[in-house]
Amino acid sequence: MIDVPLSVLDVAPVDATGSSAEALRYTTALAVRAEELGYRRFWVAEHHNTPWVASSSPAVLIAHLAASTSTIRVGSGGVQLPNHAPLAVAEQFGTLEALHPGRVDLGIGRTSGTDQVTALALRRTTKGMSAEAFPQEFDDLIGYFIRREPRMRITAIPALGNMPKIWLLGSGGFSAQLAGTLGLPFSFAHHFSSANTLPALALYRQHFRPSEYLDKPHAMVSVNAICADTDERAEYLAGPAMLSFLRMHTGQAQLLASPEEAARYPYTPQELELARSRFEGQALGSPETVARQLAELRERTGADELMLTTQVYDIEDRIRSFELIAKQAATA
Repeated sequence: MIDVPLSVLDVAPVDATGSSAEALRYTTALAVRAEELGYRRFWVAEHHNTPWVASSSPAVLIAHLAASTSTIRVGSGGVQLPNHAPLAVAEQFGTLEALHPGRVDLGIGRTSGTDQVTALALRRTTKGMSAEAFPQEFDDLIGYFIRREPRMRITAIPALGNMPKIWLLGSGGFSAQLAGTLGLPFSFAHHFSSANTLPALALYRQHFRPSEYLDKPHAMVSVNAICADTDERAEYLAGPAMLSFLRMHTGQAQLLASPEEAARYPYTPQELELARSRFEGQALGSPETVARQLAELRERTGADELMLTTQVYDIEDRIRSFELIAKQAATA
């Protein structure tokens, strides 16, 4: 049984038409439908210099999604803090929280999530871009919301007093341990780092200290999930995600291929093995298959929530996948 809250992680994927505007409209339509289906959160991820991803500005996109919905929590999965000054992030998300109180999540990532040239273009300095600088930068960010240090010379308006729910995101042990030490909720990127999921969650729970934010650990696991009426149809729809995964790993990132193009791709045996590894330990298949896979993941990880990311070509198939999973969860 799927007995935990389900949420959505989206990157506004750009298909072979190359229209970012269309990709953003589709993401908005998906958020509206996700709210109708009862999903708890709708997060968008920050990516830069990636041809097939249109979610380069999470704060701007979240503002639009929040205005297009009314109850679902909206947030970042995540904002990559090394790319930004903590003050700027605090002001952006303080604004969002002030406009949509109680509905905004600020998920923070520790890496730039892009190449060094692009990261430097974003930050315009190497200061603060290293992993070692992250804990202090993160502490500064929280400080702008609550002003723990009375000697702070900067008042972040409207961040002060308008603190969204802050999550730490990660795909390894560093962020897991830090989230536990700070007593914050933690979201693990199982969808691209499945081998590290259990060790990272164990570290999080081992190091957790109760805080003003949480009295016990709260972990969410993000997972690739593609659901269709049959296992065969789901595997066909997963073709573009598999091909995109292969191209990304070989330094040939392109717009999202159609299922037909992906089915025609002449994989070598080694390429096919790598492409299929995209869905190892994930959720792919009919409603019954996906429900079983998600329930097994929940049992293995002890996750308090699951966040689903669905990379398929057509928006109708993307929405249909979330509809089938929501129906299966409601039945359970």
